[in-house]
Amino acid sequence: MGRTAKNNPFVINGDTIQPGERKTVNLPITKLYTHTPVSLTVHVIHGNNPGPCLFVSAAIHGDELNGVEIIRRLLNHPGLRNLHGTLLAVPVVNVLGFLHRSRYFPDRRDLNRCFPGVSRGSLASQTAALFMESIVAPSTCGIDLHTGAIHRSNLPQTRGLSDDPLINEISQAFNTPIHLHTQLREGSLRLAAHEAGVPVLLYEAGEALRLDEASIRAGLKGVLRVMRYLKMLPGGSKLKKVCGEWCAAHSSRWIRAPVSGIAQSVKPIGARVQEGEVIAYVYNPLGTEKVDMVAPKEGIIIGCSNLPMVNQGDAMFHIAFVQDAEALEDKVQETLELFHEDPDDEYGA
Repeated sequence: MGRTAKNNPFVINGDTIQPGERKTVNLPITKLYTHTPVSLTVHVIHGNNPGPCLFVSAAIHGDELNGVEIIRRLLNHPGLRNLHGTLLAVPVVNVLGFLHRSRYFPDRRDLNRCFPGVSRGSLASQTAALFMESIVAPSTCGIDLHTGAIHRSNLPQTRGLSDDPLINEISQAFNTPIHLHTQLREGSLRLAAHEAGVPVLLYEAGEALRLDEASIRAGLKGVLRVMRYLKMLPGGSKLKKVCGEWCAAHSSRWIRAPVSGIAQSVKPIGARVQEGEVIAYVYNPLGTEKVDMVAPKEGIIIGCSNLPMVNQGDAMFHIAFVQDAEALEDKVQETLELFHEDPDDEYGA
């Protein structure tokens, strides 16, 4: 019987991690004006046996917290003792935004519009370049964890490029209620990584500056399921679908407030809407005017604003247009109930 091949040492920023070793590596970014060092912290888990290198990142937008908690739970998961390959976990990419509870860098740059970055550019651009060199370059693929913006919630969902076979496969393994096929945006991590030959799956769930338990459980289960699919963890051949068949949407649209006023939603996130159906009313504070907000076509609400005060043109509901929205609505509700009621089944398999 042949011996199992042993992994080679993994090197990052001059630090060598031996097979079977875990190590926290700090990649210097800058210093605050108080002279306090700021680093990009990476937790490296290097398995005894060879396999893919997966990066999992969060808080590219510094106010998006669910991913930070997902990675914390992931790093404490006992299954990682049997890891094949390498896991690069980066819980806080935008450290300066995180410190200020802000989506942006101090100069108001969006880090996710600064990739691939340049080493002599803005601080956000330098951080992007450091991430590309140290995290993306050695990786096979990545999972980038996000939430909705401030005062906006997202239904747990994955997003990725429709014509990338690996993205389609790992999004099915991640198995959120819905997958949204999205194009690559200029300056985004997804585009820069794609051009470097590293597919990245995006996970969106919850709201900025909030921890949402169902979104966290869905994200943790999804990451573990992807790791099983990639054979980084045992049990990949026995993956169980949590919500039935994978459902992908090729288009979506934000529905905007027709007038300014106080909005009263009549459809929750995850609900099915039909063409022409009222999804919210907008009143003026005097109660003398009420305007209907209607769905343009059948679909599922995958995002919504949480603010009742709206200005004309504000984005209120994000609707994904899918086939058989009625059947999908039942699957969405069933899945969300599982995430709320089954905290110990972290593999979902």
